[in-house]
Amino acid sequence: MSHPKKLKELAATAICGNDITSSCLYVSALTILYAGQYAWISLLMVAAVLFLFRKIYGEVVGALPLNGGAYNVLLNTTSKSNASVAACLTILSYMATAVISASEAMHYLHSMVHINVTYATIILLTIFLLLTILGISESAAVAIFIFITHLVTMGLLILAGIWFVATHGLDIAKVNFKAPVEGSIGTALFFGFSTAMLGISGFESSANFVEEQKQGVFPKTLRNMWIAVSVINPTMALIAILVLPMAQVGEHQEALLSHIGNTAGGSWLATIISVDAVLVLSGAVLTSYVGVGGLIKRMTLDRVLPQLLLKENKRGSSPRILIIFYLLCLSVLFISKGDLGVLAGVYTISFLSVMVYFGYGNFLLKIKRARLPRPEYAPSFVVAIAVFALLVAIYGNMKMHSDYLVFFLQYFVPAILIIYIFLRRNEILQYLLIVANSFFDSVQRIALLSHFHLKKAIRKLSGQEFVYFTKGDDISILNKVMIYVSQNEITRKLKIVTVVNEEQEVSEQFMKDFEVLDRAYPEIKIEFIQKTGEFGPDLIQQLSKEWGIPVNFMFISSPSDRFTHRVEDLGGVRLII
Repeated sequence: MSHPKKLKELAATAICGNDITSSCLYVSALTILYAGQYAWISLLMVAAVLFLFRKIYGEVVGALPLNGGAYNVLLNTTSKSNASVAACLTILSYMATAVISASEAMHYLHSMVHINVTYATIILLTIFLLLTILGISESAAVAIFIFITHLVTMGLLILAGIWFVATHGLDIAKVNFKAPVEGSIGTALFFGFSTAMLGISGFESSANFVEEQKQGVFPKTLRNMWIAVSVINPTMALIAILVLPMAQVGEHQEALLSHIGNTAGGSWLATIISVDAVLVLSGAVLTSYVGVGGLIKRMTLDRVLPQLLLKENKRGSSPRILIIFYLLCLSVLFISKGDLGVLAGVYTISFLSVMVYFGYGNFLLKIKRARLPRPEYAPSFVVAIAVFALLVAIYGNMKMHSDYLVFFLQYFVPAILIIYIFLRRNEILQYLLIVANSFFDSVQRIALLSHFHLKKAIRKLSGQEFVYFTKGDDISILNKVMIYVSQNEITRKLKIVTVVNEEQEVSEQFMKDFEVLDRAYPEIKIEFIQKTGEFGPDLIQQLSKEWGIPVNFMFISSPSDRFTHRVEDLGGVRLII
């Protein structure tokens, strides 16, 4: 099977950038509705918060450069169940993003050509399903075209707005800036900021496919997205206030930029902006597919989800993962009946919660993985300010739309229950085995078949071996390893491996500690193995092939800055201590 090419800076930026830069199509109008003539300030405040998150994401993903975003950092700093909550929120966010973006794109298309929006939305979701199944390189080529087209179009609109002000003066702007705002300026900025935070959706996506990016590309995607959203969104809001009477913003909320284009440049510019809106919103659908593909694949490798999802095609994509996401998106579309208000509720809370989880993960990384090398460092006070700003935005959105929480819970609760069932499937099978045995006397044949299949499933789940590489850790460290394995993994077999050179020997005290550990955890078969050689990627791959144990079922404690290898070079080995 051929390995897909790694993404360069432009391709990686385009895939996640289409999502975040498409936000200007709706967030400018929404922010003006709540913050009035001060909307551009609210959007600059969001840009400041996003600048802080550049450091936060850079530290976390730099230290743990594996797919999964918030799920990945929590998996390597806390329990698998906590990580799965973050993953569930991320998946919900991607589902809502895909459906909202596809539906909005088709609404723009409907304004130019009469179509059935629902059917067109399904067709668009299907097209991008097929495109991502073809492979991420092919998806990137489409994303680059859309991204460049969008940036050029937005640049053209900005120039048209400047020309309009230069030729028509500031009369409209003077009237708008003298208009009263509802409540105080502080209140207007607060609600404007809370609304404007929706304009950074997509910033988290790059962390979910970091393994598909070339080395050093990830921080550049964060920088590029920050620059784009910091320039485009506040500028669009300011141009709207300079060009349009305030009343027209509300009247043309759904296609504000097209209306600005029509006012500042004419119908030709409005048409170009509408076409661009269709393209870039479609690009946001692509972002959802690529991001969720990397996340679910990582969860499946960690046995949170069934292994059958891992099957890849010749191009390196996982069609089963993408098809399931596609079906989930269709179900959301039909259940919500295309009501974007319902989807906005799911999207708002889930997306902002994912960002909060990432900040929380950064704190855990500093506390539990302090020795882990990282290319950059976000000071704790910076993380605290950024997380507080997100909590303020969540509160502000719930204050404005109290029904959002109800809509969110309607989707989140069933989703987290499904994840919980997969996490606890071994215990559930044990309970089912007890139920099957209880029917043994009355329905002997059925009970025997049930007993056989359940026992087989339990053996398959618990038969998977895990590996912990020890540096000669004392009994307290090894005990923490056993606690983690027993609480987070479905297994009865653990290999504890130490790698020594020809002159080293394992101490007698270590062997005594190992025997104590073996007696303390009778439910897990522990095997001690001593290997001569040098610990590194080559040895890990060799043992993985020799023992038939996937690399992501191998654990180490946090390496120090003296460790000669990068974490990403180890192929997915997990940090648990």
